Amino acid sequence: MEFVEPIRDIEKIRVMKHFLIKRSKRDFLLFMLGINTGLRISQLLSLLYEDVMNEGSPREFLEMKTKTQTEYIYLNRNVRKAIINYVNQAHINENDFLFAASNKKQAITRQQAYRIINQAAIEAGISDKIGTHTLRKTFGYHGYKKGIALSLLQRRFNHETRKATLRYIGIADENQVPKLDVNL
Repeated sequence: MEFVEPIRDIEKIRVMKHFLIKRSKRDFLLFMLGINTGLRISQLLSLLYEDVMNEGSPREFLEMKTKTQTEYIYLNRNVRKAIINYVNQAHINENDFLFAASNKKQAITRQQAYRIINQAAIEAGISDKIGTHTLRKTFGYHGYKKGIALSLLQRRFNHETRKATLRYIGIADENQVPKLDVNL
C-alpha cells in the first residue's frame, strides 16, 4: 500500500466538492462523509440507507459497531444536507447500500471509490499521492487544526501513540501547525 497524504488546502477541497456535486450526488456524499467523519473506506462502503436515515430524515449520529464497542459518529449539517440531496434523487430502499453500484445489489468497490477520489483530486490540481485513505487523513488533519484533542483523534484512528497519529495526519511537529477555524 502506498502512503497517501491528507488534503491540506481548503481551496482544493472546495474544488473537489464542486467537481463531485456536479458529477454525482453519490460521489459527493462519499467525499463529504469521508472528510467529515474519519471513517475507513470499508466502513463507508458498508453503510446502508437505514444507517443514515430515520423516518425520512438524516440521523444526527451514525451508530458504528465494532467487536468490542459501539461508537457514535456525529453527522454535521453539511453531511446531513448531502445525505438529503442524494437520497431524494437516488430512489434507494432502507436495506440498500448507501453507495450502491449500478446494479444496486452491492456497494461500489474500493477501486471505484479510489477512482472517484483520484479523479476529483486531478480536477483540483492536487499532485500529492491521493487514495481512499486521504479522506480519513483529511478529517484528522483539519480536525487537529480546528482544535480537536489529539487524544480523541488517536482514539478514532486506533493508534497507540500521539506520534503515530501526528504522522498519520501528516504533521511532523504538533507545535508547527497553527490552529485555524476552517469549515469543511
